[in-house]
Amino acid sequence: MNRCSKLIAAVLLGTTVLASPATAASGSRTTHAVAPVGIDGLEDFVDGVMAQQLATREVAGAVVTVVHRGKVVFARGYGFQDVDKGIPVDAQQTLFRPGSVSKMFTWAALLQQVELGRVDLDADVNSYIDFKIPEFEGKPIRVRDLLQHTPGMSDQGGLTAPSVDKLIPYQQWLKERVPQRVWAPGTEISYSNYGAALAGYIVERVSGEPFADYVEKHIFQPLGMNSTTFREPLPAALAPRMATGYRYKDGKLEAKPFELFSPVMPAGSGTSGAPDMARFMIAILNGGAIGKARILRRESVDLLTSNSFANATGMPGMAHGFFVVREKGPRMVGHGGNTGDFHSNMILSPEADLGFFVSETGGQGSYGGRTELIEALIGRLFPVTSLPQVAAPADEKLPLGAYRGNRRDYSKPANPERDLKVAASGANGVIVTSEGRTTYWKRVGPMQFEQVTGARAGGPFEQLRFHGADGRWRLSFSSQPHVLYHLVPPEEKHP
Repeated sequence: MNRCSKLIAAVLLGTTVLASPATAASGSRTTHAVAPVGIDGLEDFVDGVMAQQLATREVAGAVVTVVHRGKVVFARGYGFQDVDKGIPVDAQQTLFRPGSVSKMFTWAALLQQVELGRVDLDADVNSYIDFKIPEFEGKPIRVRDLLQHTPGMSDQGGLTAPSVDKLIPYQQWLKERVPQRVWAPGTEISYSNYGAALAGYIVERVSGEPFADYVEKHIFQPLGMNSTTFREPLPAALAPRMATGYRYKDGKLEAKPFELFSPVMPAGSGTSGAPDMARFMIAILNGGAIGKARILRRESVDLLTSNSFANATGMPGMAHGFFVVREKGPRMVGHGGNTGDFHSNMILSPEADLGFFVSETGGQGSYGGRTELIEALIGRLFPVTSLPQVAAPADEKLPLGAYRGNRRDYSKPANPERDLKVAASGANGVIVTSEGRTTYWKRVGPMQFEQVTGARAGGPFEQLRFHGADGRWRLSFSSQPHVLYHLVPPEEKHP
């Protein structure tokens, strides 16, 4: 076994809360057939969903592409690339901002360095950088903590620049903005843009190539992704193809300037289009290669898609870079991405050899539109049924109250107005209130509840789970494996 294989095996065996899939451990590959009814008519189905969203969801423009068994099933554009000029979205040409979906290129680049023996996933990140990240209670952040979003860091803003003349190199941003350490690494997932940007810097340091150059040479060019870049402002050849970002103001869509995320470049400054995203998905589903072009070994791809850590046993957690979307029926992994103007998601099912990428721009409603479209696609392709309600165990006492997310800036006072409020609703239900919106959840198991909604047949159906113990009660949601909610002690509800 070479060094790369040993390192990958170590990660698969270490600090795993959820069971790793057979594909990663044994080399056998589970398959899941997609029902013909799921694929047949899928394009017409998406057309119908998008027609409704264009009418009701403040969507200015969108792109959807689906791949299956190494081929593009379809790629469709909707709405306008430029509303004021009347330029429609062209699925083959128009570019979108995938936001944090572009982190998957960074994770792929990091694993290339693992394969080359330049990076050890168990090593202290300080081994590879030219500045110091403090330990927490004597424990350093490991490279694997970056991949599974468990560095134990405070979250922070300042990810964007207001104009090109205010851009700073991401390397400088990293050195000037080291976040506060708030808990031991490897113990709790809290999504970290800083951690992903740091992973890109490690790639740059050990390879000796500037990050934007590196991903172009070693990922984009080999895969034929000639319209994908991390550079800002956009290269002159790509700029005319860029979809405009919008906000909804006074009943109309108002154009916004091109967003600038270069301060955290590896964490989210990507620009791409449907054909390129399709090629990346096909490569990952095919074990890291398209034809003769290979960007990763199969064991590295298996690592990306295998389980690493979960905040709650029995709930989806993190893979490595990817989020776990569903454990079975079939297993799915993915990654969402949000800039101020664009809302995207990429979902892959290696078992079904199927993936899809979605990006929307428009008013605030397009954020929810992106999520609804993803859920509609999952529900059509891989339908599930709602779980039956069950009675509460006689000795169960729910830890009700206010829950506060662990992904926040700990240098600032907490805002109780943003806490989730969880209360009982009868003997077998709870209601959750978040920023003025209330949802009802039925009991489907011990300490576990499923949201009762008017969701379309086939789901997916959201679940929540209470876990922990007195003084350390936690709340996790199935669609949010990247964050955790802590029960707020009564004396801390109004700091």
